[in-house]
Amino acid sequence: MPAPAAGASASTAPADRRPARVLAVLGLVAALCVVGFLTVDARGAWDFVLPFRGVKVVALLLVAYAIAVSTVLFQTVTENRILTPSIMGFDALYVALQTGLVFAVGSARLAAVDPHLRFAVEVLLMVGLAGLLFRWLFTGARRSLHLLLLAGIVIGVLLRSVSSFLQRLIDPNEFAVLQDALFASFNAVDTELLGLAALLVAGASVVAWRERRAYDVLLLGHPTATVLGVDHARTVTRVLVVVAVLVSVSTALVGPVTFFGLLVAHLAYQLVGSHQHRHVLPAAALLAAITLIGGQAVLEHVLGLDTALSVVVELLGGLVLLTLLLREGRR
Repeated sequence: MPAPAAGASASTAPADRRPARVLAVLGLVAALCVVGFLTVDARGAWDFVLPFRGVKVVALLLVAYAIAVSTVLFQTVTENRILTPSIMGFDALYVALQTGLVFAVGSARLAAVDPHLRFAVEVLLMVGLAGLLFRWLFTGARRSLHLLLLAGIVIGVLLRSVSSFLQRLIDPNEFAVLQDALFASFNAVDTELLGLAALLVAGASVVAWRERRAYDVLLLGHPTATVLGVDHARTVTRVLVVVAVLVSVSTALVGPVTFFGLLVAHLAYQLVGSHQHRHVLPAAALLAAITLIGGQAVLEHVLGLDTALSVVVELLGGLVLLTLLLREGRR
């Protein structure tokens, strides 16, 4: 008995150390990306360059964290690695909201609105829609995650149809302004909103991190999680509310992003080699930060902003989705 135990411990020791090593490497790479973004090709006074670029780094970190964590948590509660929070219709709601505002008041009046008020309204509307869905579908005898996903898809299709109809009615000049708002841009984050966004992300993170062990149990499936003492409906509802807050913040800051979260979540699981959320969540967040900050640094200082970062990351995320679909189809 002692010999097999020693062999087993020796064989599992590298696996136990792998997540820590991966997180350490990712943290080092992320730090190098931040330093590179702040210092590469910097000209002029440092007391101006560092604060100016530092605000952009904070914005990119917030967006990267929100997208990565929300995607991992959403995949956990849906028990599906190819779904993203956009399936709930958040992107379609953002597009419909922006289209409706431009159609109702015009782009000039909309630009004059206090950005904090506009940001708060957008987040509240998106979280409010999610709250109504959760309350309706997770109370009484109607508790069904599959019904929730179906409702999100139907609402998304409805909102996209309404948006398309309104876009055909507005003035072409207004439509040109609207198109800029509907296209995800990591380079045009409103820095005035970072304080409010950071508070919302921090609050959602506290709720999510406190229940990280319960998320590991959710991966075992509904019956097993219930037998092990996890209140499945309540835990899933809390996760979905956290996801709603994070997705709403990231969408209101940079615009709709569909496949980026899928990309970093898939890479996090592959690199970490563990399903424990205490490893996967920080790994996904660090990968997202490396992608956004490193990619933005290359675009700004090497390519001269000849292309948009969102186009690149969405392309890579779409390729990951196609790969996962083909892989599942072969099984």
